[in-house]
Amino acid sequence: MKQNEGKKERKSLVFRFLNTVEQVGNRLPHPITMFAALALFIVLLSGILAAAGISAEGEVIDSTTMEVTTQTVSVVSLMDRDGLVYMLTHMVTNFTEFAPLGVVLVTMLGVGCAEGSGYLSALLKKTVSVTPAKLVTPMLVFLGVMSNVASDVGYVVLIPLGAMVFLACGRHPIAGIAAAFAGVSGGFSANLLIGTLDPMLAGISSEAAQLVSPGYVVEPSANWYFMIVSTFLIVALGSWVTDRIVEPRLAGGVKQTYGEESEGGAAVSLTGRERKALRLANISFLVLAAAIALLAWPQDSFFRNPETKSLISSSPFMTGLIVLIALLFFVPSVVYGRVSGAYKGEKDVCAQLGSNMEAMGGYIALSFAAAQFISYFNYTKLGTILALKGADVLGHIGAGGPVLMVLFILLAAVINLFMGSASAKWTILAPVFVPMFMLLGYSPELVQVAYRIGDSATNLITPLMAYFAMVVVFAKKYDDNSGIGTLVSTMLPYCICFLIGWSLLLILWMGAGLPLGPGAGLMIS
Repeated sequence: MKQNEGKKERKSLVFRFLNTVEQVGNRLPHPITMFAALALFIVLLSGILAAAGISAEGEVIDSTTMEVTTQTVSVVSLMDRDGLVYMLTHMVTNFTEFAPLGVVLVTMLGVGCAEGSGYLSALLKKTVSVTPAKLVTPMLVFLGVMSNVASDVGYVVLIPLGAMVFLACGRHPIAGIAAAFAGVSGGFSANLLIGTLDPMLAGISSEAAQLVSPGYVVEPSANWYFMIVSTFLIVALGSWVTDRIVEPRLAGGVKQTYGEESEGGAAVSLTGRERKALRLANISFLVLAAAIALLAWPQDSFFRNPETKSLISSSPFMTGLIVLIALLFFVPSVVYGRVSGAYKGEKDVCAQLGSNMEAMGGYIALSFAAAQFISYFNYTKLGTILALKGADVLGHIGAGGPVLMVLFILLAAVINLFMGSASAKWTILAPVFVPMFMLLGYSPELVQVAYRIGDSATNLITPLMAYFAMVVVFAKKYDDNSGIGTLVSTMLPYCICFLIGWSLLLILWMGAGLPLGPGAGLMIS
């Protein structure tokens, strides 16, 4: 009895802490106002630090030439003539070139039609009717992790679907957003397959390793074994946090059904006409997917990289994947809507397309402010200087290998709060830490794994992550009172559990002396 009371008290303390985080966060101004204020703060801060002569020196990999050079990086002011000209002349391009904007809008053209026609609702009802309740959360987190093989697709497709899946199951939709977000972003480096991030980081690691051992090459598969196991770890931790912490807290302390979708069999039943429409829509989906696969199969396919013949690395297929996904939603949606009677003709479809964009008005306005903030932060070099200063401090600590590796994970996690790009951070950190750990006998592949752990875990709580604003907008669809504080407090338990669990896995892996990937050991042979 006392043990159960202790558990309830600990849970209550956790909930109170997270509620405080949410309340403080939501007392901040509207997200648009907040990002605008942060942009102004960066302008003022850059002027002050530039006047004070703040700079940092270190070896950095030039992303253009992939050569290591010693550079002195100084704060670039936005308050001088060049800075003012930059802000004036780049405000529009900062917005139009904001990476998530076009991706989200194009995807929502297809996803919005799938939702408006009823196709998505019917598909989710059918899925819920055949999926055991206990598997819904782990399935969603797993799909989030696996979506990383297709770069950022999971952010714009799976996260809103997570809310719909949970709602169809009679569960809190924001918990569904959280579970999908945890898999897509918190588990960004984990996967059962080699993704687009692997060759990118491996190339940077190779250049850094050659400072100590000329000719050393880190293969894209160097972390594969560890990331396969990490996939199951992230799914287990993400599912546990969703079911035991996040959803009970969102539901007021107890797990309960949510909204109209919880009323029983009628919520997940389909009429005869809907079943026919769903069957024909699914057939159209399979035909379209098969056509894309057949077009991509030949070695000389226009989908493939013309030089390497790869479908994954720098290929038209990966570059155009968002368009293909939008089509894979749009075509079955039109078929479903026509057969079910939701769409009488092309005018209804066009009206739906317009409605899809109207629903994204808030996100478009938020993207404008967020794009300026992120662009100004990158322009001033504040993130680069923070990374170099942090690397210098950690390099002088002098702790033992495993302890130093965990400290490096924490450093990468903290820097990730201020510098979103995984490759940009690694070009700064790799030339410092890869040689340093190599001189201690540890392999570049191990250092890269440690970096990937820290880089992934704090994606969930940083507004500098490009898709953070988009997730805030998705959550507001189900709760008008939600804001940045709601999202941060919801995702904080995932962040902490992923950092602790993933770090422990690495320590155990090192203790067991297991290879990180094919031919990639922990120590330099």
